[in-house]
Amino acid sequence: MLMTPMPGTRIFVLDTNVLIHDPTALFRFEEHDVYLPMVVLEELDSAKKGMSEASRNARQASRFIDELMHDMSKDQIDHGLALPSRLSESGKDMGNGSGRLFFQTRSLPYLLPEDLPGNRPDNAILGNTLALLKEHDDVVVTLVSKDINLRIKASVLGIHAEDYYSDRTLSDVDLLFTGVDELPTDFWELHSKDVDSWQENGRTYYRIAGPRVVDWYPNQFLYTPADQGFEAIARETNAQSAVVEIVDDYRSEKNNIWGIVARNREQNFAMNLLMRDDIDFVTILGVAGTGKTLLTLAAGLTQTMETNRYSEIIMTRVTVPLGDDIGFLPGTEEEKMEPWMGALMDNLEVLTQRQDGSQWERAATNDLLRNRIKIRSLNFMRGRTFLNRFVIIDEAQNLTPKQMKAIITRAGPGTKLICLGNVAQIDTPYLTETTSGLTYVVNRFRDWDHSGHVTLLRGERSRLADHASDIL
Repeated sequence: MLMTPMPGTRIFVLDTNVLIHDPTALFRFEEHDVYLPMVVLEELDSAKKGMSEASRNARQASRFIDELMHDMSKDQIDHGLALPSRLSESGKDMGNGSGRLFFQTRSLPYLLPEDLPGNRPDNAILGNTLALLKEHDDVVVTLVSKDINLRIKASVLGIHAEDYYSDRTLSDVDLLFTGVDELPTDFWELHSKDVDSWQENGRTYYRIAGPRVVDWYPNQFLYTPADQGFEAIARETNAQSAVVEIVDDYRSEKNNIWGIVARNREQNFAMNLLMRDDIDFVTILGVAGTGKTLLTLAAGLTQTMETNRYSEIIMTRVTVPLGDDIGFLPGTEEEKMEPWMGALMDNLEVLTQRQDGSQWERAATNDLLRNRIKIRSLNFMRGRTFLNRFVIIDEAQNLTPKQMKAIITRAGPGTKLICLGNVAQIDTPYLTETTSGLTYVVNRFRDWDHSGHVTLLRGERSRLADHASDIL
């Protein structure tokens, strides 16, 4: 029996990699129809074995399909299964939309060129899509795939092909929240008549009303560009006014953190976020050499070793290699993770060299610090709860939104979690700047009173590294 789309709807043919990337993709096409070729079901079956993220997603996609087909007859399947318009967090149906799910239930005519044999999965999907185009010439048929080469071949054959966009947090990474707002030169002229100021516990506060405040977020940094200009953090925000607090100046030697001082405005803002005990979640973005790891480690050591706010530092990262994988690594969990933690060792060396004393004393200090810093693998995070820990997630741009949620929900009472990364250096397949878990949490947490974000702009590693970042 031929599938019969409703008037005005589109047919979306899904590639397997879309469901492996996001199992809920079945429910993301609103009133339009979704079509699954039989080869997609075969590939889901092949991908289901294993403990990887892709295998788990393949199994979840199969479960969703099984729930939709529960107690359905062959005739009902041929007519299309009603798709929910939206899902709850647990995946439960929250109401039916008008879209339907169709399967390939019969052989379709072979319409591919001779140069594209139909025994390859990608070419079989192309053949199915071409057959649907011929049968439903009054309906827009679109192939949705994360595979660039498949989309290229589809376009060559006259098939409308698109990437999967529904998982994008933003349409463009340039729109990503920076955590900083540069105030215009006439800001005080427009807002000075509606300003109240006071001091409390040695800190200076301002209550500002005016047209600009409606665009501010909690813990967003504000500054005027003059050398000795105004630098503050928004503490309370609403539609009418905002309370801002003058930030601490960590560029001064007297306010150094474990011997480290901020070298620019953005680093100073980052140190303010890292040192505040009322901010539980911090995200710091920046290109290589901007000081993300060094600043975070210095703040963590100060609050762990000196003020005892946290019991220990836990550092982890996703183990995605830059080049070819070096294979099996012997040893314990911490020993296996050490090759991935070169940034930790490099920055620890910098921090210990800045301490006073002899070489022997610095070596003893380094051993002491290593005992308070634990290296953990993300593979064993499920089910854990971190109490009073300073948790650092390095290279967080390689995490998916689902992985990011699994890690952040490990935080228990008294824990501070810091995500570091550069969305321009993503090594995980199928993740982009707009779909990265780091982009996802920056966008989702910007309204929360106990989180903060800052993007570091200036490299401070060396003049060679800065020049390489600019010209290469």
